This record gives sequence, structure tokens and C-alpha cells, in this order.
Amino acid sequence: MPKNFNIIAKLVIALLLINFLGNQYYKRFDLTHDKRYTLKETSKSIVNTIKSPLVVNVYLQGEFPAEFKRLQIETKQFLEELRAENSNLKIKFINPDSFRESLIQKGMIPSNLSVVDENGKLSEEIIFPWAEVVYRNKITLVNLLPNSNAASQEEQLQFAIESLEHVFVSAVYNISRKTRQKIAVISGNGELQDLELYSFLSELKDKYSLAKFTLDSVLKNPQQTLKDLTNFDLAIIAKPTIKFSDNEKLTLDQFITNGGKTLWMIDNVQADQDSLLQTGKMLTYPRDLNLTDLLFSYGVRINTSLVKDLYAAKIPLATGNVGNKTQFQHLPWFFHPLVNANIYHPITKNISPVRLQYTTQIDTLKNNIKKTPLLATSLLSAKMGTPNFVDLRSIADTPNQQQFTSGNQLTAVLLEGAFKSAYKDRVKPFQTSIYKGKSGPNKMVVIADGDIGRNQLLKGKPFDLSRDKWTQETFGNKEFLLNTVDYLLDDNGIINLRNKSLKINLLDKKKAFEERSFWQLFNIVLPLVLLAIFGFIFNYLRKRKYA
Repeated sequence: MPKNFNIIAKLVIALLLINFLGNQYYKRFDLTHDKRYTLKETSKSIVNTIKSPLVVNVYLQGEFPAEFKRLQIETKQFLEELRAENSNLKIKFINPDSFRESLIQKGMIPSNLSVVDENGKLSEEIIFPWAEVVYRNKITLVNLLPNSNAASQEEQLQFAIESLEHVFVSAVYNISRKTRQKIAVISGNGELQDLELYSFLSELKDKYSLAKFTLDSVLKNPQQTLKDLTNFDLAIIAKPTIKFSDNEKLTLDQFITNGGKTLWMIDNVQADQDSLLQTGKMLTYPRDLNLTDLLFSYGVRINTSLVKDLYAAKIPLATGNVGNKTQFQHLPWFFHPLVNANIYHPITKNISPVRLQYTTQIDTLKNNIKKTPLLATSLLSAKMGTPNFVDLRSIADTPNQQQFTSGNQLTAVLLEGAFKSAYKDRVKPFQTSIYKGKSGPNKMVVIADGDIGRNQLLKGKPFDLSRDKWTQETFGNKEFLLNTVDYLLDDNGIINLRNKSLKINLLDKKKAFEERSFWQLFNIVLPLVLLAIFGFIFNYLRKRKYA
């Protein structure tokens, strides 16, 4: 008895010690092959800044397709990792069925899914793949099923799971930060109007402070204009049409060398789509913006040859009348190329094809600047010199593939490094005390299409930049531009979380349907066989023991 007592006492003491150590030291182990539940250091540092309760309401609760049960489970497990990092996070999974209308009014648009059941029948399901982050009386929405270039619903689900860390950490950062970075939307040189940029800018205002900045004041006080511009973190130059003066160019140049980021959306060719649709013919010719030397010093040159591509978006054309009603047909227009994205960069990973309109091509020059291609045409592209006429009747011609042999044409590029001033060792149009001949580490993006951020108007109101109002085709323009701004202004590395890659093992529905009978029989018969074998062995051993 004393011996047994000593063993029991040691076990009790060991259990108490393990319990004590478990309360003092907490550690989670990620045993997955791709470390999907291991938070990046960026995520940990941002989540640990939360000092008061932050509530995450997830509307993935209730009955919905089995595939999206996986999204629910993965979302729950990821949020558990965030809560393990910071106990101030509170998680709630809510069934949205009883208040769908209120969620739609908040901007949570439901997703209509096509679901194939185990019998091969197709059905429609509606889910709300949204979450709501609430912190100190502020609310931000998180889309758990972002748009992508996925070819199937399964691929879209994989991208959604890969994006969980990025979308949630971004939401936590944006809702908790005390100050916002400032963006200047440059005007005064014939840039796009606010209404034409509304779809893009309205998304930016939820994260950043926006202001219109007119360069006209350089005529009166260029030094003060430059000083005011340097108070901004990013400048957006969206399709200027009026030539820049030397004072304006030096202002932009010194904004860059003093650390300002820039997003250039430049049309180097004049092409009027409205004129083409009205008259059937359009004259295209180079547009002199006086920016060539400025961009040349940073390492790029925007050419003046229009790019055509067999992989193109469609435009509506009147093809006849039925009674008094005009009939329209949507036909591919090779001057509106759908360009491919760089799948290895966080700006462009998994975005839908981007539509460009009368774009030109970018050459990169040798210097110390790192150049990363972001958008490029397909191999089946061609260049057309300007000035030249574009005839709408050519849309009816059968394309000759032998004429589309120019290969991939670069249309958007990311530049990173120390930018040399275009006015170094040159006479400056005005003197400034903050002149710098070279910047520190800096970033800019140059796009050879001014219309990439231009949304259409429907009944005088701005239409979503992600869709075409006539054909209802979807594009990646808005997501590309938003990711670009995030990357340029990202000092924490949050945008790099978009590069997370996971291997999601999904059910092969075809194989499961074909082998359904076998596995049903297997799951019914195998337990009975095992039970019979166990009973036989048990009775045999019992008889042998007590015979």
C-alpha cells in the first residue's frame, strides 16, 4: 500500500506541476506542411498594437455549400491565431439570414454561388462572405471572397483562404492607426475629373486622406507650392492632357527626391473614343506632355506607338434594327487590350485581367533603379505607329495572326531605388532651399494608359471601375490601382501578405460521385466485419482461458 501511495502522490505532483507550467507558458504549434497558421512578424506587430477590445463579426454561419464550410473553418482557425496573439480580439460568428437587408445597406453584397451536389444536380446558393471589424466606435468591412482571376470556384476558394491574413491584418491596421497618410490628386494640366475617378478614389478615402492639388500656383510662388506638395505622401497624376511647364516639372521632381511616392497614368497618344463612335474614324497622334526627360531620368520611356492585342475587351456596336429598336452586338476591339498581370508580385497576384484603352508601350533604361514589370500584353500583340487613322470598320475584319507578332509589350512598371533628379547639373527654373539631387529609397509606378482608372458614367453617375456598363465584363483595374497605392505607401510590409501561398486539398466531386456506392458499402460493411472478428477472437480467448 505505501508503494502504491508513493506512485499516486508522484503522479498528482507531476500533474499539478504540468498544469502550473501550462498556465505560465503558452505555446501553439503549427504542424501543417505550408505553415498556414503561423502568423508573419508583420501581422504580430500590428495585432499587438490593439490595447482595447476589438470585435470581429463574421457572417459565415448557417447552412451553405460544403466547399464554403472550408472557408468558415479556415477563417475561424485563423482568427483563433490572432486571438491567441492578443486577447483583446473578440470573435463572433453570426447567421445573417434574419437581417440580410441591413447587411446589404452597409455595403456587404452577397455572393450567388452555383453548387453541384453529390448527385450532380446544379443549385444556387446565396452566402454573405463578409466580416465586420469594430474598434472604438469605428467599423470597417472585410470581404472574405475577393475578386480574382480564378478559373473555377475551387480556385477562388483557395485564393480566399490565402488572403485571410492580408485582409484581416489590413483591416486591423487601418481601423486602429491614429494618423492617415495623405494623397495629392494632381490637377491643373487637364487631368481626369473627380467624377471620372470616383470609383477608384472613393475606395481610397476609407484608408487615406485625399486632397486635390493644383500645380497652377507655381506661376506665382513655386517655392511655396513645392513646400506644400511635400506635405503629401503620394501624388496621383491621372491622364494629364496639357503640357507641363518647367516649374511644374521641377516641383514634381523635387517632390520625388524629397521622398514622395508617385503613381503616373500617362496617355502619350491622343485618341478620342467618342469621335470614333460618332464618325467611324479617328486620328491618333502623339501628345507632347513635356515629361519625356523627367521620366527618362528615372529609367523609363513611354513610347508613342499604339498597342493592339488579339486578347482584348469588347465594345458595343449597333448592328441593325428590329422594328424601331436598335440591335447591339459586343465585339472585341483590339485597341482595348486585356493585359496580363505579374503573378509573382503582391500588387498583381490573383487579380483579374486589366483593361487598357489605346495604350502605348514602355521601354526601361539601364540605371541603378530596380524595375519590376506589373502589366504586359499577350504574345499576340502588334504596334501601330502614330500619327495614324483608326477605322472602326476594321472591327469586322478577320484578324491575321501573322500581323500580331510583336510579343509581350510592357504597359506598367514598378520602379524602386534612389531616383536621380532630372535637374541635376542643369539650369533650374526656380531656386529652392529643399533641392535634392538624389532621393533616398523611393518607389513609383508608371502606367502607359491614362484611362486605366477612369470609370464610366451611367445616367450621369459614376459606374463601378471593375465592370463595363455595356458588356458587364469584369476587370481588375480597381483592384490593381488600390493594391498599387497600398504598396507605394506600405511601410509595414502588409501588402506582402498577399503573396502567401497555400495548398488546399479539395474534394474531387467527379471521382466522389463515381465511387460513391463503393465507399458507402465500405463504410457500412467494414465496421461490421471488424466487430465480428473482434467477437470471434474475444470468445475464443475466453473459452480457452476458462475451459
